Amino acid sequence: MRDTQVAQPLLVAAGLVAALELFPHPADAFDRVGAVAGHSVGELAAAAGARAVTAEQAMVLVRERGRAMAAAAKVTPTGMTAVLGGDREEVLAAIAKHGLVPANDNGPGQVVAAGTMEQLAAFADDAPARARLRPLSVAGAFHTHHMAPAVDHLGGLAAAVSTHDARIPVISNRDGRVVHEGKDVLRRIVSQIANPVRWDLCMETMLDLGVTGVLEMPPAGTLTGIAKRAMKGVETFALNTPDQLDDARDFVRKHGERSLMTTSPTWRMVVSPAKGTFERDEEAGASELLAPDATIGSIVSLRDRTPVKALHGGHVVEWLVEDGDLVSPGQPLLRLHPAGAA
Repeated sequence: MRDTQVAQPLLVAAGLVAALELFPHPADAFDRVGAVAGHSVGELAAAAGARAVTAEQAMVLVRERGRAMAAAAKVTPTGMTAVLGGDREEVLAAIAKHGLVPANDNGPGQVVAAGTMEQLAAFADDAPARARLRPLSVAGAFHTHHMAPAVDHLGGLAAAVSTHDARIPVISNRDGRVVHEGKDVLRRIVSQIANPVRWDLCMETMLDLGVTGVLEMPPAGTLTGIAKRAMKGVETFALNTPDQLDDARDFVRKHGERSLMTTSPTWRMVVSPAKGTFERDEEAGASELLAPDATIGSIVSLRDRTPVKALHGGHVVEWLVEDGDLVSPGQPLLRLHPAGAA
């Protein structure tokens, strides 16, 4: 189980099998789940649950992901160390000082530093004040540049995968944004192998969505523990054993709410990646036909400005928001009819 090329497929398989037990008719999940997110390799299970990829595709990809990451880890001796507590800014500064990467940013009081064993040893001798260090039993420095060869391998395979737009908002590890277009979901999962997991931003988006309950699929416990500290007032459920399924279904019934997304074979939808104010692009607002990858506007928040693109393009059917409207993550902004359709 310590071998990452064995552990990774088992982690994804456990989530998928549990999801089928929780929702024997998978379409029922679309009326009950407001959003999905996966931490690291869990993003593949989340993508399959949202129907961006099939379960079979997810299992093939995770098998190759595990093999490629195990091979990359053998190039240079690397590892990961959890940093618990301490002042956040001081912790991040110390990680940078020693040439390490904050590979997992899991919110208040939990950052995982990754790099070479020499860098981690120097970091241990110069630990941030009031922080506890816990070396992790992992094969290498995941979510850092040391995994670049695995990105190249999986990227080549992902290019041949047919995807679909997600049926449920997918919250991305990269930046906590809601992603809807299937190819974008998969691209982000591939690139994340060599980039930090921003679980802190994922939780911020969950709060922006108004989430009232978080159900963690097996093997569960770690993410619900983080949520209890960072998402005050939000109930959690860690699903680990079959005898918990009835209680898990009750939890879903209590908190479940249909996402703002709906689907139809005759039009596509552009959704908001984040919370903020929608500023419509003047040219897009005056157009009846948008080219693929056309910018339709931006989501403006106190933190940043995020451009929104119509990745597929098509005929404008209906604007679902007005210029200047406040929007939530995953909220539909525009309906498009595929340009090639009658």
